[in-house]
Amino acid sequence: MDVEKMSGYLQKNLEALHQYTATPGAGTTRLPFTKEARSAVNHIKSMMAEVGLKVREDEAGNIIGLLEGTDPSLPALVTGSHFDTVTNGGDFDGLMGITCGIEVARLIREKGIRLKRNLIVIGFHDEEGMRFGTGYFGSKSILGQVTQEDLHRYKDKDNVSIYEAMKEYGLVPEDLPKAAWDLKTIRAFIELHIEQGPVLFQSGKELGLVECIVGIQRYIVTVRGRSDHAGTTPMDMRIDAVEAAAKVIAKIPDWAREKGDGTVATTGYVKVLPGGMNIVAEEVQFSVDVRSRNNANILDIVAKIRAELDTVCARNGSTYQMDNKLTITPVNLSEGMLAKLEKAARARGYSYRLMVSGAGHDALAIAQVLDTVMLFAPSKDGRSHCPVEWTEYRDIAKAALVLYDLILDMQEGPHD
Repeated sequence: MDVEKMSGYLQKNLEALHQYTATPGAGTTRLPFTKEARSAVNHIKSMMAEVGLKVREDEAGNIIGLLEGTDPSLPALVTGSHFDTVTNGGDFDGLMGITCGIEVARLIREKGIRLKRNLIVIGFHDEEGMRFGTGYFGSKSILGQVTQEDLHRYKDKDNVSIYEAMKEYGLVPEDLPKAAWDLKTIRAFIELHIEQGPVLFQSGKELGLVECIVGIQRYIVTVRGRSDHAGTTPMDMRIDAVEAAAKVIAKIPDWAREKGDGTVATTGYVKVLPGGMNIVAEEVQFSVDVRSRNNANILDIVAKIRAELDTVCARNGSTYQMDNKLTITPVNLSEGMLAKLEKAARARGYSYRLMVSGAGHDALAIAQVLDTVMLFAPSKDGRSHCPVEWTEYRDIAKAALVLYDLILDMQEGPHD
């Protein structure tokens, strides 16, 4: 199958999936355990079945398509990505990896190739963490890392817990432990994704081969002060939650800049209560997302945030609470599989570069315990998590063909 034929299949499938959004005309919004997610899942199931995969949905809401090998006792190869999105996001984030896996399975069957190993194509549920503030729900579930306590602890902005959302979606939360895989049966995980940054697009490279994925820590910080009249309460008698929070938030970006080494820190969510223009704020919630390939940088910035909160809150009489939503350490990806990807890219004449992923991806969670590799396609102007997100279908097809080459190259022996 040439690039044009592969890109045609990919375009058809990706464009069909773009319709499943809660915000038509304003980007793609497909949050976990919603009707948009259910509709997308049903469509992906039909796509998988159409190319001959055996399809099931697991207890976490992940979609799994199996192409059976001639020796199922060999550890399987797994490829895929996630089907949820951020709010008002793009059309390619996550879905690229799922559709590429499906199309590689189609190509294998069209060529009459019988794999030795099972090939599993998976669509993960709730990688983004947009609804519940967590992330990697589907991938952590297959690793056995999500607890019943987690299901009740994490809630969305409407105070709906993951547990409640799962039940409404048609799942049985108590059955979640059944989603965990026996990791001895898995040889490796391969994730294809859009880059979501400008490096490949600006350099003109066709593919990105990911050497390392940064670690991430996420928090929701709640600062509590006291509501008072904005006009009659003197400045030295206020316990202003906004003042305390703002003084801390303003310092976080500079702490990341001081670290360098690709370290970034973001406050992307702020909520003020009661939220009136003429009321001194009683409470502020804000998010913190810290990422680096050096875990010591993450730990130091988090420690600085706590210390500054201690100082600022003590000064104005407010209090704070810092709730961890996600902690995951940086990880280096499989050198052996990277070498095979380089070999395949060179053989096909595709330009590439080795790079670090500043975004997390399901591969970050899985690479903590399994051999994992990632392959990027360029994002136009580096834009992602927004409605203008765009990756050329030909570039996606090139990544899919290199994935095909890697899968064929990894058929021999239990640990080639």
